[in-house]
Amino acid sequence: MALLKNFPLIISLFAILFAQGIKVPIHYIATKEFKPGLAFSTGGMPSSHSAAVAAVTTGIGIEHGLSSGIFAVSCIFSIIIMFDATGIRRQAGEQAIVLNMLVKDFQYFVEEAKGWSKKKEYEKKQELKELLGHQPIEVFFGGLTGIVLALLAYPLF
Repeated sequence: MALLKNFPLIISLFAILFAQGIKVPIHYIATKEFKPGLAFSTGGMPSSHSAAVAAVTTGIGIEHGLSSGIFAVSCIFSIIIMFDATGIRRQAGEQAIVLNMLVKDFQYFVEEAKGWSKKKEYEKKQELKELLGHQPIEVFFGGLTGIVLALLAYPLF
């Protein structure tokens, strides 16, 4: 039962669910394309990673104070996670786009060669996941989402 009273944990999990769920309507509003699968994928607006770490850090700050050691640790790890989301993961996604283009070009080139057309479709290609990281604005709004959710939800605990 004590786990259910852990505000930083509960608000962080809620922030993940909220950020993942809101990606679908945000994408629909922006592109007029309904993609429910976005709720279960990485990348996109807002960043659920950023929402989660901002929510847990805000919750820790509320409960333990901004001068506590646990807040400092949480804050530093949050910054590292958000930096990673816009840096390494985003670059990996951009590289996946280029690699997928190369694979498609190569497949087109060899399509006419030695029995290529006799292979099953799943043997011909396996695309890399391109939506891995976040634009800085997605991380910003993910972090803002987590902070706002934590501040709004704390009085309910």
